Amino acid sequence: MKLELKRPIVFFDLETTGVDTSKDRIVEISMIKVMPDGSRIPKTRRVNPEMHIPAEATAIHGITDEDVKDEPTFRQLAKSLAQFIQGCDFGGFNSNRFDLPLLVEEFLRVGVDVDLKRRKFVDVQNIFHKKEQRTLVAAYKFYCDKDLTDAHSAAADTMATYEVLCAQLDRYEDLENNIDFLAEYSARDKAADYAGRILYNEQGEEIFGFGKYKGKTVEEVFRIEPSYYAWMMNGDFPLYTKKVITEIRMRSTTTKK
Repeated sequence: MKLELKRPIVFFDLETTGVDTSKDRIVEISMIKVMPDGSRIPKTRRVNPEMHIPAEATAIHGITDEDVKDEPTFRQLAKSLAQFIQGCDFGGFNSNRFDLPLLVEEFLRVGVDVDLKRRKFVDVQNIFHKKEQRTLVAAYKFYCDKDLTDAHSAAADTMATYEVLCAQLDRYEDLENNIDFLAEYSARDKAADYAGRILYNEQGEEIFGFGKYKGKTVEEVFRIEPSYYAWMMNGDFPLYTKKVITEIRMRSTTTKK
């Protein structure tokens, strides 16, 4: 089934040095921009992460330090990537929890602040898990009856994710061919940041999703314990999470005035 699109959607996958979104770096990025008319624009690039690629990561994606030593850094690619994804929605496999937060961190590290607040994010894994409970390899076999022989190759995983979503729309009549619906259906908790540290309560207020103040509003915590903001800013939290709590703190300060 062809996706019904109001604007382009970028399916993407990252291969990285590890799984810590605040510390690890991209070593390969693959994107397929699907246009409203159904045409597709692929883009795949290896990236010099400017750090050692651990053996455990290489064992998964097969990319070594030697493979990327002469490749451009993310800083060198950032502006062209930002232009490529401008005005697009996003699709991926486990992308809401990992790929998207890490991609945003990479942009922030090099001073390119991409505005994704009005974008929709379709996580194909979440749809799959709600329906069948499988991995991407199994999903590709289940929905498309194909073997994903190049699993953990960013390009292969990206194309497989796109094909799986199209097949899901064919299989499940209750899935609407609408990016707004798919983004809502594939979302987990409503989060103010991409790492899921700051969530929203039923009143639409930002609350902590972790730690001793879990469930408490961020504004309330910063009011009764101002040092908690400093602790987070000095801690090992993603840059985007720090940006979000700073905006909340500045907003509450302005309101008081």
